[in-house]
Amino acid sequence: MKAKRIAGEKAAEYVKDGMVVGLGTGSTAYWAVKKVGEMVKEGLNIRAVPTSEETKELAEDLNIPLVSLADVNYIDLTIDGADEVDSNLNLIKGGGGALVREKIVAFHSKKLIIIVDESKIVDKLGAFPLPVEVVHFGADKTLITLEKFDCQPKLRKENGELFNTDNHNYIIDCNFEVIENPKKLNNELNELPGVVETGLFVEMADRVIVGTNEGELNIIE
Repeated sequence: MKAKRIAGEKAAEYVKDGMVVGLGTGSTAYWAVKKVGEMVKEGLNIRAVPTSEETKELAEDLNIPLVSLADVNYIDLTIDGADEVDSNLNLIKGGGGALVREKIVAFHSKKLIIIVDESKIVDKLGAFPLPVEVVHFGADKTLITLEKFDCQPKLRKENGELFNTDNHNYIIDCNFEVIENPKKLNNELNELPGVVETGLFVEMADRVIVGTNEGELNIIE
């Protein structure tokens, strides 16, 4: 908890007056959004684009002014979490199920700051199952196709029911164990009919802020 909070609050320091800010989703991004809310209360003037309905509700509760992505030309800075970060700052995201909106917002951002605790730093991606968002139609066939990648794909469930994203799609979690070439895999998966997007964020992060439970911060550029 402490590691996530200090990383999130440190990232909020990069938010400046007049910015359009992308607000990420998840247990670490939560702390950044909370801090930004405090800054807005103290007079910070920003507009924010949330990456999920969950984050939208949190931001509204904190009175952070929200806009849609269609209302802005670009986003100055997005702050988001990650499930894994490798030595090249490639990411696995989507544990919270918001990967498509997160990737769209990140793509249209001038800067992407990722906030994590130290447990998320890995040499190579893949120990965390890779989320792949797929459309409902033919999802069983998409899952069979993904089996050819030798990744033990499973449709995500929540409370015994199939998990639905904010975009009304399913998520298939793929256990690759080790991903040797994230860029190649991302491209191959995105070519499959039925796949909307993968949780591989390749060459997108500009800065990673790592918090530790001892209260220390490590910033990787």
